Amino acid sequence: MDFANDLIQWYLHHKRDLPWRKTTHPYPVWLSEIMLQQTRVAQGLPYFLRFIDAFPTVNDMAGAPEEQVLKLWQGLGYYSRARNLHATAKQVAFDMGGTFPDSYAGLLKLKGVGDYTAAAIASISYGENVPVVDGNVYRVLSRVFGIETDISSSGAKKEFTQIAAGLMPAGRASDFNQAMMEFGALQCVPKSPDCGICIFNAHCAAFTTGRVNSLPVKLKKQKVTNRFFNYLIIKDANGKTIVTRRGEKGIWHGLYEFPLLETDTLTTISETADLIAQYDIGTGAKKSITLLHPDLIIHKLSHQKLHIRFWEVAVDSALPEALDFEAIKEYPFPIVIYNFIEKHWQ
Repeated sequence: MDFANDLIQWYLHHKRDLPWRKTTHPYPVWLSEIMLQQTRVAQGLPYFLRFIDAFPTVNDMAGAPEEQVLKLWQGLGYYSRARNLHATAKQVAFDMGGTFPDSYAGLLKLKGVGDYTAAAIASISYGENVPVVDGNVYRVLSRVFGIETDISSSGAKKEFTQIAAGLMPAGRASDFNQAMMEFGALQCVPKSPDCGICIFNAHCAAFTTGRVNSLPVKLKKQKVTNRFFNYLIIKDANGKTIVTRRGEKGIWHGLYEFPLLETDTLTTISETADLIAQYDIGTGAKKSITLLHPDLIIHKLSHQKLHIRFWEVAVDSALPEALDFEAIKEYPFPIVIYNFIEKHWQ
């Protein structure tokens, strides 16, 4: 088995036609790699096209307000990526004259760019012989070569990086890295791969020993925290409402939301209504408190599970800071709040 050559030949015949593969310019390569972290290509592609349309160059993105970047990113999740994206654009535009660093070592100095992203850009844009290591690479290498190292262990990344580097053919870093990622995304998928058509099935350690479902090995489990959110849509005498910007710590920082009442446990509807009745909203007396959705909305994040209710709180006076619903739609919201706005206020 000539693993690298066979893999590259498979890639050249099966690769998807994606816009960031039509160029080696580091800007679209960087943008695509940041967007596709923990995101499927089908989900990320329309966002990539919208960003390229809004910001054709890194200088265009650097000159935009952060809220515009966050609004365009709305729904893609992991919003720290968007904030890092904007910070990196400003770093490249203002500190580096609009030119990306042309080496793996230089790329690592950019905000939000780690080993994987730096290796992807360095190999694709500059042909530098540095391997990428992500979930796809762990999966392909562990299965084909029967590697039983726990990929959540401290030494796994170094081990798999060394293996990938040893397999990478000189001068083919771009094709090899992209082939590895594409093979993991299309063929050697996490669950129920079609091993019958795999080009490596005669030599794949996982397939020949019946360990496809047990490789790669990952023992550490992420702890998930439950949180209980009650969003208060405060409608004043003019039918307008209030939104606030989240602070710089915790989830969704920099995005907008309705005033939030968070409880430590899941309270009953009547208990929550009583808490809202005591909630200080500043101006005006409360006229009514109405639950706007009969069921809890469950929103899952990487380490948190949010249990969300939306309440309408009508007050008897006009609030000077209140906005109409068409205005608030222009703000960047977490997608669970934006979807609620779209459903309830057309």
